[in-house]
Amino acid sequence: MGPLHQSLFGRESELRFIGGLLQRVRAGGGSVVVRGEAGIGKSALLSEAAWSAAEQQLRVLRTAGVQSEAQIAFAGLHQLLRPVLDQVERLPQPQRGAVLAAFGRTDAAVPDLYLIALATLSMLGEVATQAPILLVVEDAQWLDRPSADVLLFVARRLAEEPVVMLAALRDGFDTSFDGGGLPELALPRLDRASAELLLDRRAPGLRPEVRQRVLSEAAGNPLALVELPAGDVTAPTAMLPLTARLEQAFAARMSGLPVATQAVVLVAALNDGDALSETLAAATVVAGEQRTVDDLEPAISARLVQTDGERVRFLHPLMRSAIHQRASLGQRHRAHAALAHVLAHDDDRRVWHRAASMARPDEAVAAELEAAAVRAQRRGGIAAGVAAMERSAALSSDPALRGERLLRGAELAFELGQRDAVVRLLTAAERLELSGRQRWRTAWIRDSFDDGVLGRAQAAWSLAQVAERAAAEDPDLALNLLYGAALRCWWTEPGVEARASVVAAAGRVPVDDNDPRLLVVLAYTSPVECGEVVMSRLRRQPGDLDARALRMLGNAAMAVGAFDLAAGFFATSLVELRTQGRLALLARALTLQAWSCAHLVDLNVAVPAADEAYRLARDTSQPVVAATARATQAVLAALRGDQDGVYRLAAEAEAWAMPAATHAVLSAVQFARGLAALGDGRHEDAVADLRRIYDPADPAYHQANRCWAFGDLVEAAVRSGRPEAVSGLMAEMTAVARRTPSPPLQHGLRYARALLAPDAEAQPLYEATLQADVGAWPFPRARVQLGYGEWLRRQRRVAESRAHLRAAREAFDASGTIPWGDRARAELRASGETSRRRVPDARDQLTPQELQIAQMAADGLTNREIGQRLYLSHRTIGSHLHRIFPKLGIASRSELRTALQPSV
Repeated sequence: MGPLHQSLFGRESELRFIGGLLQRVRAGGGSVVVRGEAGIGKSALLSEAAWSAAEQQLRVLRTAGVQSEAQIAFAGLHQLLRPVLDQVERLPQPQRGAVLAAFGRTDAAVPDLYLIALATLSMLGEVATQAPILLVVEDAQWLDRPSADVLLFVARRLAEEPVVMLAALRDGFDTSFDGGGLPELALPRLDRASAELLLDRRAPGLRPEVRQRVLSEAAGNPLALVELPAGDVTAPTAMLPLTARLEQAFAARMSGLPVATQAVVLVAALNDGDALSETLAAATVVAGEQRTVDDLEPAISARLVQTDGERVRFLHPLMRSAIHQRASLGQRHRAHAALAHVLAHDDDRRVWHRAASMARPDEAVAAELEAAAVRAQRRGGIAAGVAAMERSAALSSDPALRGERLLRGAELAFELGQRDAVVRLLTAAERLELSGRQRWRTAWIRDSFDDGVLGRAQAAWSLAQVAERAAAEDPDLALNLLYGAALRCWWTEPGVEARASVVAAAGRVPVDDNDPRLLVVLAYTSPVECGEVVMSRLRRQPGDLDARALRMLGNAAMAVGAFDLAAGFFATSLVELRTQGRLALLARALTLQAWSCAHLVDLNVAVPAADEAYRLARDTSQPVVAATARATQAVLAALRGDQDGVYRLAAEAEAWAMPAATHAVLSAVQFARGLAALGDGRHEDAVADLRRIYDPADPAYHQANRCWAFGDLVEAAVRSGRPEAVSGLMAEMTAVARRTPSPPLQHGLRYARALLAPDAEAQPLYEATLQADVGAWPFPRARVQLGYGEWLRRQRRVAESRAHLRAAREAFDASGTIPWGDRARAELRASGETSRRRVPDARDQLTPQELQIAQMAADGLTNREIGQRLYLSHRTIGSHLHRIFPKLGIASRSELRTALQPSV
């Protein structure tokens, strides 16, 4: 153990845990979040780990969150990577440019945060080739948001890297690491024996009554045991929360310091940097006479600060806050004004200190803060932009400008998903006299939160009304409003009138009929009535569209059941989204690509896409996308015959969707369960599960999804001996089919008519269905062939049945739909023909991520290129391939393409 051993009494098990992690780092790393209250020993534990890592020849990189730097985008990440920034030249150009832009080394706009995250992972991978790495992140609760998001992303991907991350978080703070899925090490208070041992080592000779008071007040908190004896603990005082007591103990040390020292320490506490030269220069301005490092010596002796001659740091974050609270408002204003004067060369830091020195509105400072917000947004610091806009509004003397700045701050907070900040800023704005356009923007932000999933379903109607008023003056804003309304129509059930109002409003927006934004509004709002219009316009789209337009077209195609078109649009959009590092949009596109390909039963695409979508949705904090991906995985599990997987994944998706009554997800869950029951031969269960999608009173009812599951419902009803259970629905869905050319619905109805027909009428209906579906999607066609073959065998036309059953078996085996392949084999056996057993293929032997990596490697991509696409390091890709080869029984990449061919 290192030199901090005496302050780690009672932490033997935690030290062993960290020590074991460091010893295993060469075989693969990981991440641990160390949690606990202030003063519980988090910093001591991390320092001990850093000392131990250095002893083992590990490279130690450190960063620490500082409360005053929380508004400076990527400040924490820059501090961490500063010692290894020379490695940036080894990165691919997009990643290199992303890092340089984030750290202000170029004037380029900062790209998507997750491209910076991938670059960080790549840099660490390069550095780790020289020696394993320990990343130490102290006070992570005060990291700037972009740095915290990047580090969480990296932390989730260190399992295959010789890199360990230890992040310390103080209890009581909401951070990016909450719910991040990382292992946690909670530090409890010391037991009585350990507390007594520590106190006696650090403060021997205390009078018994003082010793007892310290033990009682500290209550097992190590820092309190060390610091409380330095204060006056003999006077009876009211019991305070522990943090307040520690701050009080720290502040008490200031009272005995020289006035000059107190002034320097106050400036250091308010400075958002740690440069000693800045602190002394600003203290000189405040005092009107020269202040030097000698003025800091009493504070160093009092164990308030430490300095290496270039930087000054507080020994504990509570010391900074204690000194801040102890100072008067006037003292703080003068210190901030002095710092603003000293930081004239740094516009962003200067304006924040200038704003902190203001006691009344000042339009000049407000305008500077607004400019700072724009710069922060350009560098990717959206959270900093929100704070700057809010402070700018507070300092605005013009009410009109104040309202505009509040709205711009709310829009930025909306981008971050910060509901509380959005509500706070909009509420403040609505107290002012807003223009018509500002009121429209307010409606869009307030009612479009959470992708239309949560909140009032009737908001679809109100948004449509606002959009109509905005259409002529601002078509783009009108489409934004209508998109929010359309999302509510998709996820919830607002009713016929609300849907009609959205479609009518969309028709009045002066944009091109083929505008992708307009098409997705129509498709999401009214997938049946607008299905024919949307499909015809989808086929007229030009071929040179960007990722955003392609993604919207994919959304529209998916909504109207044109899954083949949707899959193509999404596949094309993914290339650009990956290159740009836009992981939030990538997660959405992958989710709907997986959903579309699940209906096409293209499992080679759908399985890895759904898996990656779920992981990225968690990374980017998009619960509705994660739930949709989970529901899609449940459908895929049903197609594969994984009964346990179906119900586990469906339950996860349902647990999120049920409280919000998210119809689209709940209907997908019921589709998965119904498909699983159908494949398992539990036909009564399948009817019960699928019937819910068609009941308008059920939260699983969904206008679009009912068009895609009808053939399955009819098959389940017929096989359960209850065809009458769907007689009313047959007439209803036939009427629906007259209004939309939805391919799944048209095919499902043809199949349903053949299934329900009397024996004397069935043959021409089966043959007409097969003729109509020539060249159609293989799985639905194989389902008809299986049904026709079964019917022929029941009619004792055994020889005729075999050709259809054989074709169905081969199609099912090729697609990987095991339950249906087994059914075809059973029917062939009943017809007197034996089938060879299905040979497990790559989809059976590999995890979804391994399948995706194997597919990319088979296409000729290098480990580095695969890693860049999947936001993993090349070392991680290599580790996966090392496991993939023996699973497939091969020895080299050249054999992958053959090994991935489906077994038939």
